[in-house]
Amino acid sequence: MNQAVEFCTCTDHECPYNPVNHDQGCTLCILKNLEEKEIPSCFHKDIDFPKPTENWHYEDFAALVTCAKAAGKL
Repeated sequence: MNQAVEFCTCTDHECPYNPVNHDQGCTLCILKNLEEKEIPSCFHKDIDFPKPTENWHYEDFAALVTCAKAAGKL
Protein backbone atom coordinates (compact mmCIF):
# COMPACT_ATOMS: atom_id res chain seq x y z
CA MET A 1 0.00 0.00 0.00
CA ASN A 2 1.82 3.08 -1.21
CA GLN A 3 0.23 6.25 0.16
CA ALA A 4 2.12 9.30 -1.03
CA VAL A 5 1.45 12.26 1.22
CA GLU A 6 2.15 15.34 -0.85
CA PHE A 7 0.70 17.72 1.75
CA CYS A 8 3.02 16.59 4.57
CA THR A 9 4.77 19.64 6.03
CA CYS A 10 7.01 17.78 8.46
CA THR A 11 10.65 18.64 7.86
CA ASP A 12 12.04 15.97 10.19
CA HIS A 13 13.02 13.55 7.46
CA GLU A 14 15.14 11.54 9.90
CA CYS A 15 12.03 10.58 11.85
CA PRO A 16 11.19 6.96 11.04
CA TYR A 17 7.46 7.86 11.06
CA ASN A 18 7.78 10.56 8.38
CA PRO A 19 6.00 9.45 5.19
CA VAL A 20 9.19 9.93 3.17
CA ASN A 21 10.68 6.95 5.02
CA HIS A 22 8.03 4.28 4.32
CA ASP A 23 4.96 3.51 2.22
CA GLN A 24 2.24 3.80 4.89
CA GLY A 25 1.38 7.48 4.52
CA CYS A 26 0.51 9.28 7.76
CA THR A 27 -0.54 6.12 9.61
CA LEU A 28 2.71 5.54 11.52
CA CYS A 29 3.01 9.19 12.50
CA ILE A 30 -0.56 9.33 13.77
CA LEU A 31 -0.18 6.10 15.74
CA LYS A 32 3.01 7.39 17.36
CA ASN A 33 1.36 10.71 18.21
CA LEU A 34 -1.71 9.05 19.71
CA GLU A 35 0.51 6.85 21.86
CA GLU A 36 2.52 9.82 23.12
CA LYS A 37 -0.51 12.13 23.55
CA GLU A 38 0.84 14.49 20.91
CA ILE A 39 -0.59 16.41 17.96
CA PRO A 40 1.34 15.88 14.69
CA SER A 41 3.61 18.75 13.71
CA CYS A 42 1.56 19.42 10.57
CA PHE A 43 -1.27 20.71 12.78
CA HIS A 44 1.12 23.04 14.63
CA LYS A 45 2.65 24.26 11.38
CA ASP A 46 -0.76 25.03 9.91
CA ILE A 47 -1.10 27.88 12.40
CA ASP A 48 1.06 30.79 11.26
CA PHE A 49 2.17 31.86 14.72
CA PRO A 50 5.29 31.13 16.81
CA LYS A 51 4.94 28.08 19.04
CA PRO A 52 4.83 29.25 22.69
CA THR A 53 6.20 25.89 23.88
CA GLU A 54 8.81 23.51 22.57
CA ASN A 55 6.82 20.26 22.78
CA TRP A 56 4.06 18.74 20.65
CA HIS A 57 1.62 17.46 23.31
CA TYR A 58 -2.10 18.24 23.37
CA GLU A 59 -1.49 21.03 25.88
CA ASP A 60 1.16 22.58 23.64
CA PHE A 61 -1.22 22.68 20.69
CA ALA A 62 -3.91 24.20 22.90
CA ALA A 63 -1.44 26.89 24.02
CA LEU A 64 -0.55 27.63 20.40
CA VAL A 65 -4.22 27.98 19.42
CA THR A 66 -4.94 30.15 22.45
CA CYS A 67 -2.00 32.48 21.80
CA ALA A 68 -2.69 32.74 18.07
CA LYS A 69 -6.36 33.46 18.70
CA ALA A 70 -5.56 36.12 21.32
CA ALA A 71 -3.22 37.78 18.81
CA GLY A 72 -5.94 37.79 16.15
CA LYS A 73 -4.18 35.23 13.97
CA LEU A 74 -7.04 32.69 13.98
